[in-house]
Amino acid sequence: MTARRGLLIILSSPSGAGKSTLSRRLRDWDETISFSVSATTRAPRDGEVEGQDYHFLTETQFKTDVAQANMLEHAHVFGHFYGSPKAPVEAAIEAGRDVLFDIDWQGAQQVQNSALGPHTLSIFILPPSIKELHRRLEARGQDAPDVIARRMQKSWDEISHWAEYDYVLVNDDLDETEARLRSIVSAARLRRVQQPDLNAHVMRLHAEFEDRL
Repeated sequence: MTARRGLLIILSSPSGAGKSTLSRRLRDWDETISFSVSATTRAPRDGEVEGQDYHFLTETQFKTDVAQANMLEHAHVFGHFYGSPKAPVEAAIEAGRDVLFDIDWQGAQQVQNSALGPHTLSIFILPPSIKELHRRLEARGQDAPDVIARRMQKSWDEISHWAEYDYVLVNDDLDETEARLRSIVSAARLRRVQQPDLNAHVMRLHAEFEDRL
């Protein structure tokens, strides 16, 4: 018995807690794990490729997909809609391929409450301290001080939803956190709901047992 259903892996964290790095390391560990390609109503930026970076939709198309329940989760951010198309994720799950989602707690709730909820593995990444979170944001050198301040203000609201996740990891050591993350994914792949052939196997065992009586 080798067949299994894929996992819908959700990683969430406040900015600076290490989510992007852990996502990259998880995919380096297992290259069969794919990122969910989001849909958006914003215009493509230079170098962005349709179907690779985003699925670029008109607002009418996006709202129609939402109305027809074709989005696993969606949100309105800074004047544009973003969401996760359901069909490609469903196809991957049935084919035994894991799909990785980098979404916030609101998106995570929507996905967990969807039809694919039983195949969802949700993991929240916590920083070791608020001081260290601020240090990491400054060390990235990507944001101006006012942007870092806004990210820090938002971080507590995000952290307050930690208990809504299946697993919570404190990222105090990146290598150790990666090892724990791998262990969680490996174990989740063996959950009963991920093994569609188990029922048939147990029925065969029962038939063999009856034959021996």
